[in-house]
Amino acid sequence: MLTKIKTILREIIDFGILLIAIAIILELLFGPTNPFLGKNIIDNLVNLVRDLGDAGVVGLISIAIIIYLWSRVKKD
Repeated sequence: MLTKIKTILREIIDFGILLIAIAIILELLFGPTNPFLGKNIIDNLVNLVRDLGDAGVVGLISIAIIIYLWSRVKKD
């Protein structure tokens, strides 16, 4: 039961990372104001990373988790 929940959560995380990657690609192709997204995704990600960097140790832990999830997706 617990392994099934973990598998579902991993799939959700993988799907979310895929959506972020697609959003970045669409913004690079069509510009920051495109009809598909409506918002400036790259600026939002830059601001998120900046805020995490300003948060000190908690920000470093959050960035480490993001890097771990990103590298795990590339292995699959």
